[in-house]
Amino acid sequence: MKTTGLILTAFVLFIAMSTAAQAQNFCSQTAQTLFNACKAGVTDDFLVRNAVCLNISDSAERDECFSDSEDSRNEDNQLCRDQKDWRLQSCKLVGQDRYDPDIDPADFDTDFHNLTHPNPYFPLTIGNKWTFKDKVENEVDVIEILDQTKLIDGVTCVVSRDKVFKDGFLSEFTDDWFAQNMDKNVWYCGEEVKEYEVFDGDHPKRPELVSIDGSFKAGRDGDKPGIIFQANPKKDDVYFEEFSLANAEDVTRILSDNYSFGKNSDLDHLVPQQLAERFCAAGDCIVTEDFSLLEPGIIARKYAARDIGVFLEIELDTNAVIQLTDCNFDPRCENLPQP
Repeated sequence: MKTTGLILTAFVLFIAMSTAAQAQNFCSQTAQTLFNACKAGVTDDFLVRNAVCLNISDSAERDECFSDSEDSRNEDNQLCRDQKDWRLQSCKLVGQDRYDPDIDPADFDTDFHNLTHPNPYFPLTIGNKWTFKDKVENEVDVIEILDQTKLIDGVTCVVSRDKVFKDGFLSEFTDDWFAQNMDKNVWYCGEEVKEYEVFDGDHPKRPELVSIDGSFKAGRDGDKPGIIFQANPKKDDVYFEEFSLANAEDVTRILSDNYSFGKNSDLDHLVPQQLAERFCAAGDCIVTEDFSLLEPGIIARKYAARDIGVFLEIELDTNAVIQLTDCNFDPRCENLPQP
């Protein structure tokens, strides 16, 4: 009886320890909970599509609609599984702790005309403008720091306007809200995203608002701010850039804090040599790996130079190269190599 009692006590203790350990796996629990939410959303979308199919009179078209709906459900369920696996892999990088940053508005600048300790790799000087081009997608991206601020959860944020043009038409219009901490960390407090599309057959063709997905704001619906650029980036540092669950979940990992062209063949892949040599001659460029927990397997690399900011982005899944072609605040931007 004593032996049985000891075994029972040990078993109960093991269960209690296992439960306690599981209770600390907040990142993994979040991944599982979002997986359940994703599956529920797939069912909802599937039923709505089927309701649409029911109202198609032609039997052949109706059957095709039901078939497409089933295919979409299978694809969406697979995406849910892939997102869960991707999140669980990412938990090994970001850790299992809760994500709940302690933000004190007193730690942030309120006057963007006179910043206390501006971050040289993410300059927020009012009037700064950058132009990027993606030759393959025929896109032009223009980013400008406006003389506008927005108070979010007591923190003063500057407005950065990002306009993307595809084939000459506006395709995205976004206001990003960045806060400058006095310790040089730059925080990302939200964005208002508007995606536009033009359609064949329309006359005249005008961009139409089709989505606001990805919009988030710290303090709204559980959204929390992330860091857009660290004060002192160190290799292998990992942090959340955006934290709006099931909506905007971006993670950044530092790949190099002393990049210059020719030192690392992997990091040189697809990098325009003249561009890198223009900005990274001192060997002090920062290279990051950026990925969304909503898009499994899709990874981008971004390259940032002191006093310039990000000057290059490479989409590793498509080999797309988005490079800086002009800026209005630094002589190094004159006569930049074109894509």
